[in-house]
Amino acid sequence: MNRLAGKVAHVTGAGSGIGQASALRFAAEGAHVMCSDINRQAAEGTASLIDEQGGNSAAIGLDVSSEEDVKAAIAATVSHFGSLQILFNNAGVGGGNGWDKTIAINLSGVYYGLLHGARHMAANGGGAIISTASIAGLLGLYLPPAEADAADDDGEAAERDPGAYVAAKHGVAGLTKQFAIDYGPMGVRVNAVAPGFIETEMTAEFRETEEGNEFLKSLHPIGRLGQPKEIAAAAAFLASDDASFVNGIILPVDGGYSAR
Repeated sequence: MNRLAGKVAHVTGAGSGIGQASALRFAAEGAHVMCSDINRQAAEGTASLIDEQGGNSAAIGLDVSSEEDVKAAIAATVSHFGSLQILFNNAGVGGGNGWDKTIAINLSGVYYGLLHGARHMAANGGGAIISTASIAGLLGLYLPPAEADAADDDGEAAERDPGAYVAAKHGVAGLTKQFAIDYGPMGVRVNAVAPGFIETEMTAEFRETEEGNEFLKSLHPIGRLGQPKEIAAAAAFLASDDASFVNGIILPVDGGYSAR
């Protein structure tokens, strides 16, 4: 498939996991891809993989919790490639990072991308914005037993409490709907993917023990955890013209987790 040919995409958190898989998928479908990550070296690594596979990419460092940095990153993409039609607000942190950091990255960072990405696209012919929400943006989270036990310990409670993560991801779901309403008439489609538990660095701690891994698998009726490339495939669909009448949805890609 070559559904994104001639389009320019910016993927945040592109250094690893879902972001890296999505940057590679967008490039494989013909897009020119700006890879950004707070770890610039990791972003450059992803860009190198794209180039090795015959794609066209560039890389920059980006802290999405800074509104000015997000504006500058969008401007840098346009400056380098000449335009921007696709933005994937994917950068995020997992649980255990405290309220302020989690909200700053997982919610404010997405808001800044939506705000400045949608404004740019609305003024320049439209486009598609995708954000990474989560099943935690649709439902509360179940933690593996060891993690739940740790949350009962007063010394660990603040670090293990998933409340900030759940609040941030519910916020992403709400922002997605609002920006879809506000910018749909201007040619900008805004959607989100809601992954279940995916085999990435973010879930590695939960998967360290057989008990924890089996518990997570049991939450998904399909009987396994997801792979980054499966989220990337959904994001590529939402970015493409195949989804031209899809706007304002939070698409679960969760092996049935949210159907339970």
